[in-house]
Formats: sequence, structure tokens, C-alpha cells
Amino acid sequence: MKNNFLQEMEERGYINQCTDLEKLGEICDKKSISGYIGFDCTASSLHVGSLLQIMILKLMQKHGHKPIVLLGGGTTLIGDPSGKDSTRKILNQSEIKKNIKSIKKVFNKILNTSDKKVAPIFVNNADWLTKLNYIQFLRDTGSHFTINKMLTFDSVKLRLEREQSLSYMEFNYMILQAYDFYQLFKNNNCVLQIGGSDQWGNIVNGVDLIRRKIQKDAYGLTSPLITLASGAKMGKTETGAIWLNEEKFSPYDYWQFWRNTDDRDVKRFLNFFTEIEPKELDSIFKEEKNINNLKILLANEATKILHGKLASQKAEQTAKKTFETGDISLDLPEIKVKLSEVKKGINLIDLIAKNKILQSKSEARRAISNKGFKINDNFVIDEKKIILLKDFKNNIVKLSYGKKKHYLIRII
Repeated sequence: MKNNFLQEMEERGYINQCTDLEKLGEICDKKSISGYIGFDCTASSLHVGSLLQIMILKLMQKHGHKPIVLLGGGTTLIGDPSGKDSTRKILNQSEIKKNIKSIKKVFNKILNTSDKKVAPIFVNNADWLTKLNYIQFLRDTGSHFTINKMLTFDSVKLRLEREQSLSYMEFNYMILQAYDFYQLFKNNNCVLQIGGSDQWGNIVNGVDLIRRKIQKDAYGLTSPLITLASGAKMGKTETGAIWLNEEKFSPYDYWQFWRNTDDRDVKRFLNFFTEIEPKELDSIFKEEKNINNLKILLANEATKILHGKLASQKAEQTAKKTFETGDISLDLPEIKVKLSEVKKGINLIDLIAKNKILQSKSEARRAISNKGFKINDNFVIDEKKIILLKDFKNNIVKLSYGKKKHYLIRII
């Protein structure tokens, strides 16, 4: 691989498939290009499963290329069937607009927005998709797609093979995504679409549509879908999603997520989710044999990219104080309760479920029976435990789940 951008993509393990890697490399050698990645707006935050795509946009900037962030205000009205067993919840435009505003915060934190040459362009496909004339769209765009070919794509084929319903609305999603690429090619000179490997069929459709409608070459590239060494899906844990927005998932919890990475995933994730040069990482792994030090490096670097250097350092110090000295660090994640609630007594299981420390009350009961919870470093043995005012010291109770999850219950 001669081109520096694509070479680093390959070294970091970002490339799964490409429609024409050699020609794309030639173009990248000659000039700065624009490439886009689309993001669903089904929630007020993306989760860590989307982070690889954002890191690719960041790498584009490093090599002088301009990223386009497509926030799917239009396609979210439909719902992408790729990798889904059932139809997504249908959101209205007002909810989607709120989600877009919230999601943009993360891109503004991670990507370089100050250098005009590589600053990201934000687009919302609702700007063109909601204005389409249905009959005209069928004539101009739908005529380039065959049902035969559409039925071969995994997003459709897998649902049908499992005899799970696929609405006509969802079936149209791939045509709309292809049209997005055509619009961005025509209006923003965007020659590249990037997505996860489950988007390959949708991306190829866009490349084909551009060739058919305006006889121009565009390119598609996919990154691998990340599964953990344990086999679990990236971004999901027993307590829920690892959100990227700070208000939904604290910097400390985010740091802890990376610190708890499986030993087998550490090197791969340092390549994926940090800006440490691949060659430097090779040297680090030759010299550093303590896997826990490498996990701390991963946690520090990944947290720094999203939340900043200060938040990363603070999270490390909080973890050190909590785990190594056993002290109560005031920077632990907080659960706030009212004095009136405490005077009545707070049911521990209700507190666990309400704050999503675990997903259900039954899980909480099982964890307590297995000595999974501590209050002020003492095991909870009664699943009917009521937290009382006498449990608080200086208005604080320390609640621990296992060895790695700690919270402060604070009276406000």
C-alpha cells in the first residue's frame, strides 16, 4: 500500500473490503478527497460501537482529507434493517432533530473543527429525502435497482431466511442510502463512502447508482464489525450501552470500560481507538509485559480523545484511589437522593434497578445473593436491605458492585 492514508488504515486494521483499493489509493495520492460516513439518529447519543467509524473520520483529517458526517434525519424515519431482527421504533421528526443536536456534540469533541481544510461537513439527509417526489424518484432512481439483486443483500436475505417480517418501508432503505451517496457526490464532490461491513451491500448500491446515473467513478470501503474476544458485541455490557455523550455515561465509567478490556483485545483496541502510531505500539508491546499497564494506557488514551486529557487523568486518579488504597474518592459516579427519601428508607434493589446498575430487580437479587454488592465496603447479605440515614457518613454512602463498579450515593 503506497498511499499513506490507506496504509495506516490497513496497519490499524480498519479495512475490511473496498470496491477498488488501488484506484482509491491513486486518487488519494493526487489530491485531498471527501468521504462520508452515515450515522443513525435513533437515540440522543451514539455508543462505543460507532467509535471506530469516528476514528476513521479522524484519520482522514490527519492525512489531509475532508470528512462528511451524514446524520440520517431522513433515513432514521425509515430505519436501517441491517443487522436487525425486527423493525426499529419509528421516531417523529421532532425527536430526531433533538437526537441530531445531541449527537453532534461528540463529533465536535473528537474531530478537528478548527482547520478549514479538513473541518467536517455536517449534512442531514432529511434535507433532500423529505422533499422527494415519489413517482419521479421511482422513475429516476428506482429504475436502476432490481428486486433480484436487492434480495441477495444480507440485510434483506437474513431477515427472510429467519422468517422475520421485513416491511416495504425498510426494504426501501438501501435505495435511499444509495441516493444519499449520489447526492453527496453531485453536490459535495464526495467520492468515498465508508461504513461497517454490514453496510457493504448498501455502499455498493451507491457506487453503482453514481456510475449508472452520471457515468462517474465512486468508491466504497468497509471496516470490520468489532466483536470482543469473548464473542460479545462491541458497545454492550450487562449494564447497558457504553454511550459517548457524557451526560449518559460518565468519563470515569468510560475510562473503566477501557480499563476492563479483555487481555486478548488490548493490542487491537490500542490500534483502533487511540492515536498512538502503529509502529510505536509494536515497540511498546515489546517493552511492556504488564498487561494491566497496557490497559491503563488504552483507557487513558481513549478517554483523552473523547473527554480530554484532564478528564482522563482524573479518572485514572479516581480509580487508583478507589482500588489501590480503598479510599472513597469524591470523583466516583454519583447517585443523588433526597433527604426525604433517605428518612423513609431506600430499598437497595429499587435503587439498583432505577439507576441501571443492573438491568432488572431479579438480576439485582441474584447479585446480592452471590455477594456481588457492598455498602461502605461491607457485603450486603440481605436482598431486602434498606439504606437508612445511619448508613451515610458526611451525606455519602459508597455502593460497590463487584470489584470494578463503585458509586457514591449522595444526599442532596
